[in-house]
Amino acid sequence: MRIFAFLTAALFYTFPVLALEKDAQKVQQVEDYLNNVRTLKASFVQTASNGSTAEGKLFVEKPNKIRMEYNAPTNVLIVGNGDYIIYNDKDLDQVTNIDYDDIPASLILANNIRIDGKQIKVSNYYEDDGSVVITLRYPSKPEIAPITMTFTKKPFALRQWSIVDPQSVEVIVSLYDVESDTVLDEGLFKFKKAKSPKKYKGKK
Repeated sequence: MRIFAFLTAALFYTFPVLALEKDAQKVQQVEDYLNNVRTLKASFVQTASNGSTAEGKLFVEKPNKIRMEYNAPTNVLIVGNGDYIIYNDKDLDQVTNIDYDDIPASLILANNIRIDGKQIKVSNYYEDDGSVVITLRYPSKPEIAPITMTFTKKPFALRQWSIVDPQSVEVIVSLYDVESDTVLDEGLFKFKKAKSPKKYKGKK
């Protein structure tokens, strides 16, 4: 899977997203949640429109700390330490540093989010009896794909996000077993590259 597919950042389905008649109170609820949640711990299922799937564990501590541990056979680790995001492809023994400003999922990690039409703008909104689905984009950064987030209403909490990556692949990350505002070990957000196992050299 490509790097941006892993960073979309949250089960594959799409809600019928309707054009939003801007309701300030509803948008404010989304903004308040994103600003007030301090930590997040969850299991996730990641699916994509190209048929790929992955599962793992997600840890978030605001501002800007994230860890995504992918289960086998996906041999990938993503760690954001607050300064930059590290993408470690263990199969390729490759480490890539990524700037927070280059990914739409930074919305979930940042402090002081303002959905004001300038910093962040609502492009679509939909709700039913149990869910709220909102699509947000950065007007000043058209190169960054919009992110669609799904929230449960009772309690109001993030349960899914999705983006379309630069290759036009839709990637959806769904969360379950979610725990909010718990104390997380700071070591989760420190990256140390695992040493490759030494090859055994037998006697000649």
